[in-house]
Amino acid sequence: MRNKHAVLWIWVCLVPLAFDYKAPDSGFGHSAQWLAVFPALAGSAILAMIGPRFARPARLRSFVTGALVLSLVGSVIAQMLQHNPVGQYLRVILPFLLFVLGYLAMCRPWHPIRVMQMQRALYYANVLGLLFTFCFGLLAVGGPLSDIRFRIVSPTLLALQGMLLHQFIVARRFNMTMVLVFLATLVVELLSVTRSLLLATVLLAVFAAWLASPSLSHLIKSFFRAGVALSFVVALGVGTAWLFPSITNHWTQRVNAAQNSDSDRDPTTVTRIAEMRDQYDQVTASAESLLFGKGFGHEYRYSPLYFQYVNQTFSKSDYFNTSDWVAGHNFWVYQLYAEGILFGACMPLAVIVALVVAGRAFRRWRRIAPRHPLLMPMSMAILMLAALPGASIGGNPLGTRFSGLVYGIALGLIVALYSQLHHRIDLVRRQQRMHPAYRREHAEPAFRPTAPPAAPVPLNTYATPEPR
Repeated sequence: MRNKHAVLWIWVCLVPLAFDYKAPDSGFGHSAQWLAVFPALAGSAILAMIGPRFARPARLRSFVTGALVLSLVGSVIAQMLQHNPVGQYLRVILPFLLFVLGYLAMCRPWHPIRVMQMQRALYYANVLGLLFTFCFGLLAVGGPLSDIRFRIVSPTLLALQGMLLHQFIVARRFNMTMVLVFLATLVVELLSVTRSLLLATVLLAVFAAWLASPSLSHLIKSFFRAGVALSFVVALGVGTAWLFPSITNHWTQRVNAAQNSDSDRDPTTVTRIAEMRDQYDQVTASAESLLFGKGFGHEYRYSPLYFQYVNQTFSKSDYFNTSDWVAGHNFWVYQLYAEGILFGACMPLAVIVALVVAGRAFRRWRRIAPRHPLLMPMSMAILMLAALPGASIGGNPLGTRFSGLVYGIALGLIVALYSQLHHRIDLVRRQQRMHPAYRREHAEPAFRPTAPPAAPVPLNTYATPEPR
């Protein structure tokens, strides 16, 4: 708490990128994007430099930090081997760089008050991103729902839902503002007509219920609260079907896309699989690419094997001439494609290990020290990071700059809070074991050897002598 300007740097790090948007490669729109990126880079770098340092090592922190550093090193090696266009490499690597910088800025033993300030800034930045993306998609793009539905979804929509589900299910806090924001996220999901977003919301609610339940009875209550939260989805769906029949028709077309297709395959799913198959074929084409990957910003297409399933939707020229170089629609496959088997698993492993270790530790520590001030911030960060695998169902959550920064901050908070709680709660437990009352309660009974039984006394030993 010594640095008086840390709060300012937190807001400088988070708020400008909340107004990020997709712009053309040239012109003022592209320059405005860089103007939003520079404060985030500067703020995260300054927070990483002024933050306190840990006094002792921790295995989880060492593993995650080493994995992220190896991932950045692997991207440089792949770039040197593949010689991808520098502009494409820099634009694709930028969200991953923001992810690492956000992690380094938050992976510090910050004071609990400072952690609360960070999470408050995260919440408001995500709300601003939700509102700005929705308004920008409506005003700048315009047109029918089929044209704007891809532009109105904030890149951190699921992370914001994770924060709200934590408040509803884990912390059991309700207020009207949070309920309205949660309803707004559900409205955006319904308007976007994106099945993967609704599925990710349900999975987040289930994960929050598991996180909030140290026992079976708590699990039942947590699932009940999760059901109440998800009932908003059903209520909104019924209301939307009644008020907006056109949106209902879009959802019906999306759900029945496979049945309406001549090949009985969903065209969107087929194109995603075709994209991943081409990435897999490219990375396994040679031993060098298999080890080090094709690099960030390398071009990929649709695999020709799947054209037969979408020939009624795409023309031959459109299907085979489609080429892209941005981060692929699948986070896990694209990491293998970009960095190979040597470095491609580093970042996914860091995320999975942090979620599993911190989630199990939170459920255990909540039974031991339920009122510790760092427990609730840790669980909120866990649910925010859990949105990353949920977002990867239908896309790459690190394909955009703001989402890269937010998920990196969530990972840094998880590792930092886990390291602090691991030491402090273990210290409390050791002190409890040293307390005399604890020793008396848990001490084993002392061994007292029993004396051998005395010889039997004759029955008439103490009898009254007979008179003479």
